[in-house]
Amino acid sequence: MKFLDQAKVYIRSGNGGAGAVSFRREKFIEFGGPDGGDGGRGGDVWLEVVDGLNTLIDYRYQQHFKAQTGVHGMGRNMTGAKGADIVLKVPVGTQVYEEDNETLICDLTQVGQRYLLAKGGNGGFGNQHFKTSTNQAPRRANPGLEGQEMWIWLRLKLIADAGLVGLPNAGKSTFLASVTAAKPKIADYPFTTLHPGLGVARIDAREFVIADIPGLIEGAHEGVGIGDRFLGHVERTRVLLHLVSAQEENPGKVYKVVRGELEAYGHGLADKIEIVALSQVDTLDADERKKKAASLKRAAGRAPIMLSAVTREGVEETLRALMSVVEEARQLSGDVAPADARWTK
Repeated sequence: MKFLDQAKVYIRSGNGGAGAVSFRREKFIEFGGPDGGDGGRGGDVWLEVVDGLNTLIDYRYQQHFKAQTGVHGMGRNMTGAKGADIVLKVPVGTQVYEEDNETLICDLTQVGQRYLLAKGGNGGFGNQHFKTSTNQAPRRANPGLEGQEMWIWLRLKLIADAGLVGLPNAGKSTFLASVTAAKPKIADYPFTTLHPGLGVARIDAREFVIADIPGLIEGAHEGVGIGDRFLGHVERTRVLLHLVSAQEENPGKVYKVVRGELEAYGHGLADKIEIVALSQVDTLDADERKKKAASLKRAAGRAPIMLSAVTREGVEETLRALMSVVEEARQLSGDVAPADARWTK
């Protein structure tokens, strides 16, 4: 399945049905009076979070969604049926923006959440509603109200506990493959990872979700390389694992490059708790290890974890460090139910 994390779609709720103009015409009822029914309400447009989706690819092939118009009213006081709703199914972590792609409408973070995007128009009154003591036979009825229409942006930000950041070929995909059941593409050339990946890691009978994103290079916030568009997928994480390859000539300089890109991106990424690891240390001898670890320590301000996903050196230490931060954050956070009436569970 292809990965798509942003899509623009058009939605329109249904128009209300028109009211009816009708009169009773039974044989033995001389003054039957009006009996025109009301029109049905138009269908609504809903967003619903469902399990099993991790991409917005469905909205690449269909961009227009229109709810059904309400049925018109009929004689004998028959009210028209409500128009069928339309439901847009999206993965967990989907954000909805207005057409300007800046104004946030809602943020969907739990399976089962539903949000009313556009309410259908009310049905019009039939002529029975306009009967008065001075107007016993009204011959007018209301048309239904029009539905709402708009263009919206759907933007997916993956839900994960920990995020992997670093330059291309820093060993992020290798680490993800070694600690989870995920099978990312791994190769010895830059930008092997072209879209984010998720995996569930397990340590000491506890589990947490890790997100891997394409590598960053200097100038990514200006669009260099793949750019920083995938950094949104680690915005929701509780902790970042910053991997610096031991094959770099100057690990400290490389660390500062990635930190600079995180700070340029903003959205609180630079303020997240960060665990620093020198990866691929199985390629170094003892002297080189000390030299490059010292360089990274000076830049990061703390001693890095010596990590090798191939030999499993430092893997458990890294997972325990990540799990410690994740558990603490889980205990501090609490789920708050939305107060807006447009939300339903």
